[in-house]
Amino acid sequence: MNSEKHNVRTKRVRDMNRVLKRLFPSAKIELNYGNNWELLVAVQLSAQCTDARVNMVTETLFKKYRSVRAYAEVPQQELERAIFSCGFYRNKAKNIRAAARMVLDRYEGKVPDRMEDLLLLPGVARKTANVVLSNAFNIHEGIAVDTHVRRFVIRFDLSDFTDPVRIERDLITLMPRRDWWGFNHRLVLYGRHFCPARKHVCITHPLTALYPQAVKKWPRAA
Repeated sequence: MNSEKHNVRTKRVRDMNRVLKRLFPSAKIELNYGNNWELLVAVQLSAQCTDARVNMVTETLFKKYRSVRAYAEVPQQELERAIFSCGFYRNKAKNIRAAARMVLDRYEGKVPDRMEDLLLLPGVARKTANVVLSNAFNIHEGIAVDTHVRRFVIRFDLSDFTDPVRIERDLITLMPRRDWWGFNHRLVLYGRHFCPARKHVCITHPLTALYPQAVKKWPRAA
């Protein structure tokens, strides 16, 4: 990214953050959980699934399985049935069970608080790790780039890439660390309340005034 483009994008994302903070001053994760392990499970279940659906599933799930060991020992098919409606239930169940065993074996039953350790857990990529670090430990190593963030980054020309890892690298150079945590949550809420992924007219949306060209960009979902 050349310096001129970097400066233009830095101003644009600063202006976007200003608007998003005004619209959603108390933005926070909308997944329900009672401890760090439950947060990790909920974030894994949220892949390609709405937070509302995950919360419906975990309301029962977290009452039935109350410890990391319970997830490590639950039979695969039983966990599949419990999380079926979240989609991709076979892989999610497999990863959750394997992650539980690793947390028990390597980390004394506690979710680790380092990016490099979280990335060793089955089913955990940078997006999940960033969400867990920020919400469980108040550690901001990066920006969680999910489908919502990716969509708006492309529409508002904040990166030359479509790959989440490359997008994250660009974003963290465009904004101060203090803004990393809330960027994901506010964009999720913005998509939910103003600009959903389906095609629609968004010329009057709050962020569109900052970059009118965004109305012409409809990136393919990740």
